[in-house]
Amino acid sequence: MSGRAQKQHPGRLTKRAEFLAVQRGQKLRGRLFLLELLRRGDDGPPRFGITVTKKAGNAVERNRMRRRLREAIRVHVADDMAPGTDYVIVARRDVLNAPFGALREELSRRIRGKKPARTG
Repeated sequence: MSGRAQKQHPGRLTKRAEFLAVQRGQKLRGRLFLLELLRRGDDGPPRFGITVTKKAGNAVERNRMRRRLREAIRVHVADDMAPGTDYVIVARRDVLNAPFGALREELSRRIRGKKPARTG
């Protein structure tokens, strides 16, 4: 094995109580989603959960939003997540039509904690 520290894959939030606990943490609002995060105070792997309300669309659309966000996390954003932190992503309807690259960049920027550049 090499001397590099290996990144831990993010786990999943599965229980309602875990989602509710993250609501007490920091909130970062964006055009595509709301990101809630809570530092647990341990060095365990980061965990994430995705919420899509019925207001965002029908079941097919909500599932597509979840799949797009999960893929962005799996492929691109997992390395940006801090150990010992829980993340909840509350999707907005714009997630459906946003280019995947824009979705990935917005998610990565929010998780790293950098504000987006102002345009216009």
